[in-house]
Amino acid sequence: MKPSIALPLLLAAALATPAVAQPANLAAAHAKLAADYDTTIAELIELTEIPAPPFKENVRGLRMAEKFKALGLTDVHVDAVGNVIGIRPGKNRTAKALMVAAHLDTVFPEGTNTKVRREGDTLHAPGIGDTTVTLAALLAFVRAMDAGKIVTPRDIIFVANVGEEGQGDLRGVRHLFSASPLKPRIGDFISFDGSTVGRITNAGVGSRRYRVAFKGPGGHSYGAFGIVNPMVAMAGTVSGLYKIVPPTDVKTTYSASTVTGGTSVNSIPNEITMEFDMRSASPANLQAVETQFLKLIADNVAAENAARDTRFGKISATPELIGDRPAGTTPATDPLITTAARILGAGGYSSELGASSTDSNIPISLGIPAITLSAGGGGFRAHALDEYVNVERGAFVKGITTAFDIVVAAADIKR
Repeated sequence: MKPSIALPLLLAAALATPAVAQPANLAAAHAKLAADYDTTIAELIELTEIPAPPFKENVRGLRMAEKFKALGLTDVHVDAVGNVIGIRPGKNRTAKALMVAAHLDTVFPEGTNTKVRREGDTLHAPGIGDTTVTLAALLAFVRAMDAGKIVTPRDIIFVANVGEEGQGDLRGVRHLFSASPLKPRIGDFISFDGSTVGRITNAGVGSRRYRVAFKGPGGHSYGAFGIVNPMVAMAGTVSGLYKIVPPTDVKTTYSASTVTGGTSVNSIPNEITMEFDMRSASPANLQAVETQFLKLIADNVAAENAARDTRFGKISATPELIGDRPAGTTPATDPLITTAARILGAGGYSSELGASSTDSNIPISLGIPAITLSAGGGGFRAHALDEYVNVERGAFVKGITTAFDIVVAAADIKR
């Protein structure tokens, strides 16, 4: 999950919300969540210590599948891209289902030490807060529903999905909403990502990411001096990008992010490769910046070919799209949002709407109501080796319980 752009949530408290499980059922479920604190923490540690680097989530995924089966979820399986899926049936099996997901992958490469270290009320390890803590929360949710004998009006499809981070490019959820047979069954989508409860991500920050290879003939830095240099075309593209004034109605950003290439210090390079990132929650803004960026590449290649000797060959550039996250927004008046806001408020959390780049981007872009929430006692230093979560019993149980109540209530929304 990426940092959110927080926006105040101004919703009338009197907005109608659907009935949920009876108090007695919820009380029993809440008691189970509290009683299971040690079990949930043990599962959090266990899952965190199973590495899940980008594109290599399968070992952690198989362990989640085992746990889904042990909890009695139905139709537990690993799909074609590695998503782990289990269904808790509701009263109406033909109604549109609620999908509840948390991603398996972390940003950390293979070989990263994921051993969990406890210091008082905090657990430290790469990936523990983004978002292994919510994988453990999904398991706690199912146990609590069973303890409270809660039968939801519609099915809940639990998913531990792959490919949320980085160049995973939301491939797990993208598959669910494109090629999976589950697609027509999904009426609402909640992803849990992170441990700091109180934010409702309802706007998907879209992104377009490119890897651009600038190529030329190359040669000796002294002997071939005066011929075209792909480095110049690349530098002009970067300089031009940072002269673009982005739209201000919806936050829109760009970045020149990585660069590789060249042969040696005394060589004119024959290839330089750079990666670029552009983001906005506005599809129109994102497209506008992307159009200007692609024109910059062409213009700077042409300028370099005109400025220097091309007798050994010309400069060229090949933009390769390496990331495409769609943008969009679930309206603030949607029952999924008003339900979550009501429950967060009742729990004493200052709910707010925000924009971020999460698994919810995919369903939001398709017009399917979707939000991203958190579950737990607070998480810090995401994407850093010193990442940690707060597991003080009171705060942790309260955060898990509030998230649980939102899931139960959302399963009662009629679509």
